[in-house]
Amino acid sequence: MLIRLVVLPAAGLRDDTDQFAGWVHTIATGGLGTLYGPNAFGQVSFGPVMAAVWAFLAAIAPGFATATDAADTGLRMLLKAPASIADIGIALLVAYALRDRPRWAAIAAVAILLHPALWYVSAWWGQDESIYVLPALAAAIAAGRGRNGLAAALVAVSLLAKPQALAFVLPFAAWFWASGWQRGRWRGAAVELGRTGLVALGVVVVAWLPFIAAGGPVRYLDTLVYYQNEVFNILSLRAWNLWWLVQQAAAGGRFIADDVAFVGPFALRHVGYAVTAVLEAVIVLAIVRDHRPRVLILGLAASTLVFFAFLTQMHERYAYAAVVFLAATIPDRRGLWLASAAGIVFTLNLVAAAPPTPDIGRLLPIAGPLGIVGSLAMLAITIATLRWMTSPGSGEEPPTPILTG
Repeated sequence: MLIRLVVLPAAGLRDDTDQFAGWVHTIATGGLGTLYGPNAFGQVSFGPVMAAVWAFLAAIAPGFATATDAADTGLRMLLKAPASIADIGIALLVAYALRDRPRWAAIAAVAILLHPALWYVSAWWGQDESIYVLPALAAAIAAGRGRNGLAAALVAVSLLAKPQALAFVLPFAAWFWASGWQRGRWRGAAVELGRTGLVALGVVVVAWLPFIAAGGPVRYLDTLVYYQNEVFNILSLRAWNLWWLVQQAAAGGRFIADDVAFVGPFALRHVGYAVTAVLEAVIVLAIVRDHRPRVLILGLAASTLVFFAFLTQMHERYAYAAVVFLAATIPDRRGLWLASAAGIVFTLNLVAAAPPTPDIGRLLPIAGPLGIVGSLAMLAITIATLRWMTSPGSGEEPPTPILTG
């Protein structure tokens, strides 16, 4: 907490925090329902959960009614505070998940609270990755305790915070299907998948209600399509992955568009889709075959890493959730090594992509040998996580609540 309090006043990435402040200003002056309409601060690419967070900030800080950027230190700290609070929530959830092994529970919680990547993203950078990861982790714990309805609702909350939560949808769908299969084979699986789907849909509908009159859901989807096709249509947005290696080899680390056709109508973006689809199928089959909380947690980490490693348009921070989910596996020696390796490479990628000072930027250049080694390391970590979750003996260690149920 002290680290976060020290870092919160920093300017961080002012372009992003200025835009967030502008959106809070929009809510403060025009009301929550106007957020997804035309405004001077850019179309909103975050879901209604983040809109609710910003509405709360607008309600408790009257200064947002006049401030259109994050120049004021107090308002800037307030903008960053929800993500830092979510960091603490994640640490508490991991400790709860490992509560039958108190020493490991304490180690995992402290590792998350002190992890440089986590406070760098939330307290310094001002990004909200922890806000969508928190309900996803809670959903995994709920699912492991047989509370699939609650898990489905929490997955919907995660997806309504940031679209990066799409990586969680198939692993949870596989879990719900497998839960129903154990009770009633095909009929039971279909009923459970349908039931949890309806729960998630209900959460989505309720969350979007304040924005329907102004066409909020349609505008939000249009914004995501616009960003995908016009703004972020790049192989790798400084993410150390397969496509960063391509950009490094072909353009010395400079950006390359991902939507240029190279074989008939197919572009490199479609190659990313195809590889990701195959590996997601592997994850789904592993969870359906081995219906244990350990495999779900590993599946969520693996799915996040697969999206990060093989899809185009990835930002450097999009592996955030994998670091959190792997932290829940550290009582296992493989989990400890994977979590440590992923945390180190992810942290280096973050700092190289957005260095806090020019000197650090020169020390850790995003392109060149460091980026190549980092990309190869992330690919190796992704493959190792996939191999672990699909191996028959992946759950033979001493039981813990979240790892074996």
